[in-house]
Amino acid sequence: MPKYLLLKHYRGGPEPHRAVPPMDQWAPEDVEAHMAFLRNVDEWLEQNGGSVVDAQALTQTRTWVRYGGPDAAPVITDGPLPETSDLVAGWYMVDVESHQRAVEFAAYVSSEPGPGGTPLYEWIDVREVMSGAPADD
Repeated sequence: MPKYLLLKHYRGGPEPHRAVPPMDQWAPEDVEAHMAFLRNVDEWLEQNGGSVVDAQALTQTRTWVRYGGPDAAPVITDGPLPETSDLVAGWYMVDVESHQRAVEFAAYVSSEPGPGGTPLYEWIDVREVMSGAPADD
């Protein structure tokens, strides 16, 4: 089965369906409901013909690194930080039978609860993991 990477973003995607404050401004019970949903999405996927290979949430803190040369240490910086920076919040790596199944799973994840239990309807970036050289078309 092909693998797909489903990316959740802090920002940088299409315009949100509805404005939602950052999670650190949510009521504790809303955060718990959101996290409980996320802890159980692998069960939903398994019941629908796939499996979660990995799922992780990421902090907003990041470090940019590049090769410094054969006799130099890696070059490290915390910027650039452009306003349109695309911050990845987390991901799911899934094994599913088709792109359509990956899209169905992404739609389910998009329905996760936000403040007051209302679904977030957040955008999920779906990308197939390359298993060979890209096609020339």
